[in-house]
Amino acid sequence: MMTDAILVLNVGSSSIKASVFAATDDLPLLAQGGVSGIGGSPELRWDGAVPRQLPMDCSQERALREVVQWVNSSGGHWRLRAVGHRIVHGSERFVAPVVLTKQVCEELATLVPLAPLHQANNLSAVRVVAELDPDLLQIGCFDTAFHADHDLLFRYYALPKYLRERGIRRYGFHGLSYEWIARVLQTQYPEVSGGRVVAAHLGNGASLCAMRACKSVDTTMGMSTLDGLPMGTRCGSIDPGAILYMLRELGFDVDRIERILSRESGLAGLSGISHDVRELLASDRQEAGFALRFYALMTAQHVARMAVSLGGIDALVFTGGIGEHAVPVRQMILKQLSCLLPFEVLVIAANEARMIAEHSWKFVKGRVVT
Repeated sequence: MMTDAILVLNVGSSSIKASVFAATDDLPLLAQGGVSGIGGSPELRWDGAVPRQLPMDCSQERALREVVQWVNSSGGHWRLRAVGHRIVHGSERFVAPVVLTKQVCEELATLVPLAPLHQANNLSAVRVVAELDPDLLQIGCFDTAFHADHDLLFRYYALPKYLRERGIRRYGFHGLSYEWIARVLQTQYPEVSGGRVVAAHLGNGASLCAMRACKSVDTTMGMSTLDGLPMGTRCGSIDPGAILYMLRELGFDVDRIERILSRESGLAGLSGISHDVRELLASDRQEAGFALRFYALMTAQHVARMAVSLGGIDALVFTGGIGEHAVPVRQMILKQLSCLLPFEVLVIAANEARMIAEHSWKFVKGRVVT
């Protein structure tokens, strides 16, 4: 007997995260996996299945085809009803999930300069799926959408109007993660959900979100995913003058600066060891300890900033790979925040894939008219 299913894709430059959910109201998870190591030693892996090495020269497109092929054949007796995609940037135009028509994708492609590390990869996945099955329903879910209702105080930079009108403003990201946190707070922590919550999505990418009654008020990421907290390889907030200095005095071109800020900074740049918190915690080198202390301090300072946006803090929620699993890092952050106590501390597992599946299921059922 065939089971209707929804495939959720989160596509990056070096990895593809995939989840398969049954297309029913309770959306049970059927399988989880994807491809890692694209550009190095790519491997196709699914829970319960033997990992399979892919060719060293495997492109992202080839990897996507391998994922979809596994779902259609090896994965089980499933019939895909829809594919839900994480799309990083929706700008001011896309503030809710949409069907990814050709026209919509063309509009989203114009946003690539606002999210150069993510948007093109996200849209590439849509194109590949459409080539494999032109009639398959594809849904775009946006990381910026959760922050779309911010007051102008939390949207603008202190820049001239003509630049703000060209799209230079604060958007915020990780919205699908925060939307899931809001859902969990409402259902499992009702005594907290109506208050002032700072959610900390701490992973290789990291940000904070200030929520009042489970609605986004402020967030640390701005126009791009480089802003705010230091991350695995991204710099976080930096004096714009440092970028001008790299251009004028050091003679770096734009591509080199982008590579430095996006791929050579953060925990990797500070430590000179690794972007992986697990490796840094296991290291006895002074540089590893310094990078972690710096990360904790910057995170705590930004939590305080979010608390000011809310007029106080009732709860701090940790989520994401570091937030959920790196207990020593959580303890360092909380130690820095002792001046703000008391507030409740929660750890909630991230589940962006489930959030995307829920949005996609509504379209499959025809609840949303487009």
